[in-house]
Parts: sequence; C-alpha cells; structure tokens
Amino acid sequence: MTLPVSGLSCGSCAARLQRHLLQTAGIEQAQVNLATAQATLATTLPLDNIIAAVESAGFRVPEQTTTLTIRGLSCASCVRRAETALAQLSGIRQVSINLANATVQVRYIAEQVALQQMQEAVQAIGFQLLPSCEESSPEDRAESERQQEYRDLRQRLIIGALLLTGVLILDHGSMMGWHDHGLSVSLNHALQAVLTTPLQWWVGWYFHHSTLTLLRHGAANMHTLVTIGTFSAYGYSLLAVLLPELFQGSGLQAEVYFETAGSIIVLILLGRFLEARARGRTSQAIRQLVGQVPKQARVMRGSEEVAIPLSHVLPGDRVVVRPGERLPVDGVVLEGESSVDESMITGESLPVWRRAGDAVIGGTINGQGALLCSATRVGQSTVLAQIIAMVRQAQQAKPPIAHLADRIAALFVPTVLVIAAVTFLAWWIWGPEPVLTHAMLSAVAVLIIACPCALGLATPTSILVGTGRGAEMGILIRGNAALETAHRLTCVVFDKTGTLTNGKPRLTDWHGSRDDLALVATAERASEHPIAMAIVAYAKEEKIPLGKTESFAAIPGQGVQARIDGREILVGTRRLLQQQGVAIATDAETQLQQLEQEGKTALLAAVEGQVVAVLAVADTVRPGSRAAVAALQQAGIGVALLTGDNQRTAQAIARQLAIPQVLAEVLPGDKAAEIARLQQAGEVVAMVGDGINDAPALARADVGIAMAAGTDVAMEAADITLMHSDPQGVATAIQLSRATMNNIRQNLFWAFAYNVLLIPLAAGAWYPLFGIQLSPVIAAAAMGLSSVTVVSNALRLRRFRHG
Repeated sequence: MTLPVSGLSCGSCAARLQRHLLQTAGIEQAQVNLATAQATLATTLPLDNIIAAVESAGFRVPEQTTTLTIRGLSCASCVRRAETALAQLSGIRQVSINLANATVQVRYIAEQVALQQMQEAVQAIGFQLLPSCEESSPEDRAESERQQEYRDLRQRLIIGALLLTGVLILDHGSMMGWHDHGLSVSLNHALQAVLTTPLQWWVGWYFHHSTLTLLRHGAANMHTLVTIGTFSAYGYSLLAVLLPELFQGSGLQAEVYFETAGSIIVLILLGRFLEARARGRTSQAIRQLVGQVPKQARVMRGSEEVAIPLSHVLPGDRVVVRPGERLPVDGVVLEGESSVDESMITGESLPVWRRAGDAVIGGTINGQGALLCSATRVGQSTVLAQIIAMVRQAQQAKPPIAHLADRIAALFVPTVLVIAAVTFLAWWIWGPEPVLTHAMLSAVAVLIIACPCALGLATPTSILVGTGRGAEMGILIRGNAALETAHRLTCVVFDKTGTLTNGKPRLTDWHGSRDDLALVATAERASEHPIAMAIVAYAKEEKIPLGKTESFAAIPGQGVQARIDGREILVGTRRLLQQQGVAIATDAETQLQQLEQEGKTALLAAVEGQVVAVLAVADTVRPGSRAAVAALQQAGIGVALLTGDNQRTAQAIARQLAIPQVLAEVLPGDKAAEIARLQQAGEVVAMVGDGINDAPALARADVGIAMAAGTDVAMEAADITLMHSDPQGVATAIQLSRATMNNIRQNLFWAFAYNVLLIPLAAGAWYPLFGIQLSPVIAAAAMGLSSVTVVSNALRLRRFRHG
C-alpha cells in the first residue's frame, strides 16, 4: 500500500515517520520517500488505522472530496447498497448519497482509488456514476438528470394512460352503460391483452429495467416489487387468455386482471411523475445561488478593457463593473462609487454604498455607478463560492436521525418479498374460493403498497429545503448534525464584543456645549486611539465644524493635550486632570461615577484649566440584540454573556439586554472551559462569537454560531454562520432547526406508519373481521401518494418565516 503524506519537510521528518510506522502494531514494513512524499507499507491494518498512525506522528494523509451524479436510484435501499459498494473500496474515506438530488459526495485518497474504480463498483450493482464537469455545477447536472427523467416519465405516462383507458373500457364498459358491440368474452380478453402488453413491457420498462439490472447482481429494490406484482397479474391474465382450459379443467373461471397490472403501472408512474416535478423545487435555493455567479468578467489589460472567462481572473486583476451588473469576484473598490445590493449574501434588504477602499462581494448587484475593483478572492475562495460549498456540504451530509431510515431500508425489500410470499401461501391454504385469485391479488397488493422510497426521501428532502431556505435568509448551516442539535439547545452563550455589541466604541454621553464639543473633537482628531475616533465620528454626525490644532500631545493610557485658538485643551481620565491641577466639581464627579457604574469609559474635558464637559464612550449594543435575547428566552432557552471584559462593563450590557447569567473577565483560553462547565451541568450549549479568541469555545460548544463580519478562524470553527451578523439570526436558526426536524419527523412518521399499517391491510389482516380485501389498484394509488406526500410536506419549509 502506498499513501501520500503531507508535512514531510526534511529527511529527519521522513525518518521519524518511518520509525513511528514500524513501531505501530500490524505494520510489517514501512518505507517513507521524501522525494515523492509517499509512504509504502506492508500491512493488514484498515486504512483508518494507518491514517491515524500517520496523524499521531504529526503528519497528514491528503484527501480529496468530489461530488458526482448517480443514476438508477429509486429508494432508500438503493442508496444503502450504493454507499456500501463505494465504502468497501480501498482509499474511500466517506460516502454520502442524497436520493433527493441524485448526487454522491465521496471523500477519498486519490493515490488509493480512481474514479474508474468507483464507477465500476457502482455499475456492478446496477447503477451508473457520472464524473463531475467543470462547466456545470452538481445542481445543474442533477437538474438535467431530473428533467430527462421527467420527460421520459411524462411520455410513458401519456401513452400508458391512453392504453389503460382502452383496457378499462373493455373491462368495465358494460357496467358504465357502454355497448361492447357484441364482442365475445374471449375476444374482449384478447383485446385487453393486446393493449396491456405494450403497457406492461414498454411503459413499465421504467421499473423492469432496474429490476433486471439488480437481479443480475443478486439485489432488489422498490422497482423489483412493482415488477413482480405487475407481472404476476399480467402473467396470470395472459395465461387465462392463451390457455383457458387450464382453469376450466380445474373448475375455475378464466378471469383476467389486465386492468390491475395496467392501473398499477400508470398510477405508480403518476406518483413518480409528480414526485420528480416536486423534487425539482427542493434544490431551487442552491441553484439560485449558483446562478448568481457571472460567466465572464471585464478586466483591464493595460489601458484596454477585455472580457475573459471568470475562471481566468486572477487576484490583483482590475475588474470593471458596469451599472446593473453582478460583481464577478470579491474585491476592493479602486475607483468610483455606487450602491450595491448585497441582500443575497447578507439578507439586508437595503443597498449599501460602496466607494474607494471598500470591500465588495462577488455575486452582488451593482447599482447606478460604475466601479473599478481590484480582485482579492477568485474561484472557490470567494464568499459566494464558500457559501455554496457550505450549503452543499450541509445538504449532502446525513443527520443522525437519517441512519434509522437507512438501517430499515437495508432490510425493507427482502422483508416485503417474504411477507408477500407468506400472504400468497396463507390465502392459498385458508382463503375462500377462488383461492388462486385471492392469493394472487393479496400478494400483489403487498408488493405494490410497500414504499421504501418514502423512507428514502423523508430526510434528504427536508434537509435540502431547510438548508436552502436558511441560505436564502443568510443562515449557513455547515453540517446536519448541527441542524439536528440546534433544536435541542437549552442555553445560548453570547460573546459580548462584536456579537451583542457593535464591536467599536461610540460616544454615548456628552454633558457640555456644542462649542466645547468642537474643541474636544478638534483635539482628538490628531489621535488614532479608538476613543478619539469615536468622539470625532460623533462630531461629524452632529455636523459640528472642526478647527485647527496648534499643538498636540498624546498621554498614553490617560488622554490628550492640545492647543487650539490659543486655548489649552485637556481631554482624559480623572487622574490626568488631577495631575494637571484641574479641580473637578461635585456635579462633574457625580456624573463621572454614574457613567462608570453603567460600564462606560467616562472622561472629562477641560479648557484653560476649567472642566467644561463630562463624556462617555462605550461599545454600544447592536440594534437587534434585545429582540434576539427576548426571542430566545420566550422559546425557553437560557441566555448567558461570556466576555473577557471587566465585571462592571459586562453587567451593564447584561442589564440592558436582560441577560441573567454573566461570565466576565474570562481569558480567551478559558472560554472553552466555561462552555464545558455548562455542558457538564447538563446544558446543550450554543456559543455565538466572532473573533479568533472565540474559536476554541465555538468548536467546544454543541453548536457553534459565528458572525460573518468576524474572523475567518471563527467561521471555520463554527457550525452555523450568520451572514447578516444580526443576533436575531440565532433565534431564527434555532427556529429553522426546529421546523426542519419537525418536518423530518413528520415525514418519517408518515413513511413508517404508512408501511406498518397498510402492508398488513394489503396482506388481508382485516379480511377475517370486516371481509375487506385491498385491491392492488388502490394499493398502487396509495404507494404513489406516499412519496408525493413526503416531498410536498418537505416543500412547506420553503414558506418558513422567522417568528
């Protein structure tokens, strides 16, 4: 076995890894080649154990992930078999198949397994694996496959319905008052056979082709049940037409059930047709995201504007964006200014104004102005590409609740075949006359009414729609385990700075005149301290003109001293003014203490040795923070504030937001420990943060939620990212999780209850009590309805609204 290894930087690294591998039990030989960065092993250990041994030595085995299209899936048992076939290949690390959009995501080691081997493994069990295409997205390929299937189903359904109409007229015409034009019974039956034969063989080939392919490999799926059921009714009827003496010799009437076989095929095709049409809407959200990316970009080559494919744009290229166009890549504005509609990324309905120096996001819509931007992120590194990747990952992965359906699906079809066989024998032995007819119809009803496809669709359709709806609302869910956990949360812990607050200081209090504010802001304008910048920004908001500074000195940790228009200006702490011999009046001292008790940074301003103003600067609460906390508390979820800030400031913010639990003065390295302490107390904890110092706590929490305005490290550690950086998105994400999990439970309940209740009914369990025997035609209609019901119920999530 040969494995690639990353992290080999020198000969001693290679030697160290080789020694470590040879010391690992189960590895007989090991040779590490620094030049090729590969390890060649003689071992019987499983691949996972070998990779664990490499990683324990401080190195890594590089892996790749690809998303492919798979053809031929019809139910949950198909998914289970295909996943098992791929997972058994050496070099495959993880396989996840989504029945709803017919895609398979494979994580693998390229040196161990090739695409051709994957295709052969899948083909060996009757399915087809299509390679990825750079020109189209997985969603486009899945939609193309669905459209092709949709057209094929529609053609077969129309022809099948016409043929079935003829059969029904022949079979029931006299009951409806139609004349049979003197047709004898034998000729009537023969004409039904003529009409049903193309219906059975060509229209029903949609099912039979899959059945034959799987039978060659000793497998079965939902289509197998349909094929056996319809051929039982068709074969029985054809035998009655061609060899009626076989029945007459036994004293039986040669009855035919062509309409049963035809009705089953047409009704199930109708169900699959409606399901295919509805399924196209489940991945609509991500297709819309993919559609936001322009195919071309206009870049400057010297003084010339050139249109090139988007894939050819490089970081640093100067990109021209005309009014009304979508920005092709992430970048920074070099020239021009314009309003930009970023709603598809942030969820904010109002356009934002962008000018030189501002960052812009690819896929957003430029307003009325022309922009010249420098590309900073291109290809798969853009914000939109990362959003699409996260949504795909969430839609592809399976939440823990889905594994129950998978385990049942593995046994479903064989179990149904056994039940059908037992049903036939029971009716044959104990059933009323004509026993053969009753036995056949009951066995066919069991085969037809069973619906493993409803089990297979129950989870992925809800996940597709739920995560897609979240993306539309600016809520990106990285994995479905987080989606499942979020609905069980009992406590949400918020970081303070940049999460509940705006993350930058703002002048909140000014007790003085406008003229004095002009002097103070003029003095502070020469400083780069955040407090100084907050004072200057407030003066500009109030449209207060600033003067000129004759001299300026910054006093570290205390304030500033400046001369303006011949007057001495002092702005800073109580200590600074006292050191400069400035007397502080009682009223000013009272105001100062009150502002300090509110957790604000309180300062004094003096002109010519006299205190003229008391001011305070604080990191202000975000507009949506109060509503976010209230919404969580109304939902029965506890809220806590976690911050490294001092206790007084933290308590002041907590009082404003009505947060009862405050964890203040927590060092960055201890935040994860605080989360662990809450978990040990029995809480299911979500951590909401935005900074690098929050990353360990985000990773330690049951669900990590990051603000998109924060650091990349925080977003990487989080399970959910809020693109609009509004704390109210936390409550919305939890509500979406609850709605999605409720939807999955409804789907699974329907799928389980349907099969548990109706399979015994089809087998004849109610016949001794009520004399009711379920017709295979009704069974076919019920089976088709079950899949359509599951998909339609999942589509209700598209109407999800916060609150």
